[in-house]
Amino acid sequence: MQDSRQKAAIASLWDDAKAAAMSEPELLLYRSNLLGSDLRITNFGGGNTSAKVMMEDPLTGSQVEVLWVKGSGGDLGSIKINGFSTLYMDKLQALKQRYRGLEHEDEMVGYLPHCTFNLNPRAASIDTPLHAYINRKHVDHMHPDSVIAIAACANSEALTQKIFEGELGWLPWQRPGYDLGLKLEALSQSQPGLKGIILEGHGLFTWGDSAKLCYETTLAIIKRAEEWLAANVRQPVFGGASIAPMAAQERADLAARLMPILRGKISKTEFKLGHFDDSDAVLEFVCSRDLKPLAALGTSCPDHFLRTKIRPFVIDFDPARPDFEALSAGLDAGLEAYRTDYTAYYERCKRSNSPAVRDANPIIYLIPGVGMLSFAKDKATARIAGEFYVNAINVMRGANGVDSYVGLPEQEAFDIEYWLLEEAKLQRMPKPKSLAGRVALVTGGAGGIGQAVARQLLQEGACVLLTDIDNEVLAEAHQALSKVAGKDNVASIVADVTSEQAVEAVLRESALRFGGVDLLVSNAGIASSAPLEETTLEIWQRNQDILVKGYFLVSRGAFRVMKQQKLGGSMVFVASKNGLVASAGASAYCTAKAAEIHLARCVALEGAPHGIRVNVVNPDAVIRGSRIWDGKWKQERAQSNKIDADDVEAFYRDRSMLKRSVLPEDIAEAVYFLASDKAGKSTGNVLNVDAGNAAAFTR
Repeated sequence: MQDSRQKAAIASLWDDAKAAAMSEPELLLYRSNLLGSDLRITNFGGGNTSAKVMMEDPLTGSQVEVLWVKGSGGDLGSIKINGFSTLYMDKLQALKQRYRGLEHEDEMVGYLPHCTFNLNPRAASIDTPLHAYINRKHVDHMHPDSVIAIAACANSEALTQKIFEGELGWLPWQRPGYDLGLKLEALSQSQPGLKGIILEGHGLFTWGDSAKLCYETTLAIIKRAEEWLAANVRQPVFGGASIAPMAAQERADLAARLMPILRGKISKTEFKLGHFDDSDAVLEFVCSRDLKPLAALGTSCPDHFLRTKIRPFVIDFDPARPDFEALSAGLDAGLEAYRTDYTAYYERCKRSNSPAVRDANPIIYLIPGVGMLSFAKDKATARIAGEFYVNAINVMRGANGVDSYVGLPEQEAFDIEYWLLEEAKLQRMPKPKSLAGRVALVTGGAGGIGQAVARQLLQEGACVLLTDIDNEVLAEAHQALSKVAGKDNVASIVADVTSEQAVEAVLRESALRFGGVDLLVSNAGIASSAPLEETTLEIWQRNQDILVKGYFLVSRGAFRVMKQQKLGGSMVFVASKNGLVASAGASAYCTAKAAEIHLARCVALEGAPHGIRVNVVNPDAVIRGSRIWDGKWKQERAQSNKIDADDVEAFYRDRSMLKRSVLPEDIAEAVYFLASDKAGKSTGNVLNVDAGNAAAFTR
C-alpha cells in the first residue's frame, strides 16, 4: 500500500523531551504536524485533529472546556497554532437543541461562529461536530490509503471486524456534517472500549486520553491495516500487467509533446497548468488489465474526488505502437465524450438549488504505458490533484486485492461536489491574479533584470521557468524566488541560448513542468565595448550569437509551442536603447540590439494571426543589480565616456532627461505591462525605459 515516494514503515516520531514543555494546544499542533508530514497518514489539506482543553474564560475567569480543532481550509503538515478554531464545548452541546433533522443539517454550520471561544477569527470547519461529540479528549480524523482501502470494500463492515477484532467501530457512508457527528457520538458511547471508528468509503477516526496516546493509536491502526493488506492482497494486483511501460525518457518526451496540445484544448475559458507523474504506483495502474473498469468506477473518498473529479479520462494510446499523431488527433473526440458524460451526470443528479455546472473538462488524464497528467487552475492544485489520485490508486489496489472495490454512489458524489457549503467556500476564494494560470519563460533569468522580471510575473500569479548559462547564480535565483512564490511556481534549467538543442530542452522542460508556455521574456544578454578597428571577429560573432541567434532560437521555439496551444501568447524582447541610438565604441553590441528589435517586429507580423503578440522594452543604463555592469562593460563605458568607473551611475542618471536612475524593477514593470492583457491590443511596439533620451524617441 505504499507508493514509491515513501518506502519506510510508518513509525512514531514523537519526542518526549520536546513534548514535555508543551501546553495542550502546543501538543495538538505538534501531533498535527507529525501526522501531516506523511502522505500515507493523510493527504494534503485532508484530515482533522482536535483536543478538548480546560481554559480560563476571558469573560468570567472560570475554567471552561474548549474544543481546539483544525480550522477550515488548513493543512495538518504545515498548520500553525492560529490555524485551529476554538469553541466553547458547552455551547456546542447546546446546539443539539437547535437541530431540526437531517434535511436541515447545513443550517447548523451557521451556528458555529456563535460558539467561538476568545473571539478566535479562524473559521470552524464543517467537520467540527464530528470531533465535538466524540466524548474523548483527543481525536484524529485521517485519510490513510490503507484504511480507506478497507472502507471502500464491498464487505467493508465485515472486514473491519475481522482485521481489528472489535477495536474499531464502523458506520455506513454518510456525508460529513452535523448528523454524522451525532452518529459518531452514539457509537462511541455505546461501545466505550473502541479505539476508533471506520467511516465507509471515507476514512478513520481514532482517539486517546492524551495527545501522545491518540497519535500512537492512529499510527498503530494504520500500520495494522497496511500489514494486513500486504499479507492478503491477491497477486498480481489490478489483474496483472497488460502492457509494458515505455522507457523513462520516452515517457517524458511523449508527455512534453502532449501537454501543450492538451492544455490548449482545455484552457479556452480558464488557463490551466499541468503536472506529470510516472511514479511506480501510477505505472502499475496505467499498465494493468483493470485500468479502464476501475477508473470508470470513480473514487470513493470525498477528499479524493473533490480534487480529481469522480472519474479520470483514460487516453486511448498503445505504447507498443506509439502513434503520437493518432493520439493527438483522437483528443477532441475523447474530450468531447468526457464533457458530454460529465454534463449528463450533472443533469441526472442536480437538485433544485444546485450551483451551475462547473468546468466539464477532466482533471486527471491516464495514459497507458506512460503515466498520469493532471491539470488545474494553478500548479500546486494540479500537483496535489495528482497526489490525491495516487491515493485513490492505492485504495483501489488494496480494496480490489482483498475484496471488491466500490466507488461512491453517483448521487452521493454529486451532493458532495455541488454541496452548497462547498460552493460558498469557492465563492469566498480571492479573485485570480492577472497572470493566473500563465507560464512564463525568462531567459537570462539569473541577472538583475531577469530576476526582477521573474519576481514581478510571479507576484501577478504566473509560473516562471528561469534559464541562464550560469549554474551557480541560477540556483541562487531559483532559491530566492521560490521563497517569494513557493516551490511549485518556480523552475529553472541551465541552458546556452545559442544552442538549438539546449533551447529545445528548455521548451521541453517548460511543457513537462507546467504544460507549455504563454509568455516569453527574452532577456539573455552580454555587453561589449571596443573601437571599430579593435572589434575582433570573435567579439562581433559573440554579440551576434547571444543577442541575435539566441533571441531567434528562443522565440522560434516558444512560437511553435504557442501555436500548438492555440491560446495566443506574448513575447517581450529586452533589447536596449542602443538598438535605436548608435554609440561610439560599441558597434557589435548596437548592431545586435538593433537586430533584436527588427526580429521582434518580424515575429509580431507572423504571430498576429495566432494571437501571439511581440513587443520590445528598451532599457538604458540599468546599473544597480546588473551582472553585465559588474563586469568589463562598466570599465569600458567609463573609458569611452572619459569618467571614473565609480561615477558611471551618476553619469547616466544626469544624462537622462528626467535625471533619474533606471532600476531592474522599472524594466520588470514595463515587461509585465506588455506581457499582460493590459497591453492586449499592442504588438510590434517599442517601449523605452531610459529616464528620457531624446535620441531614442521612436519614430
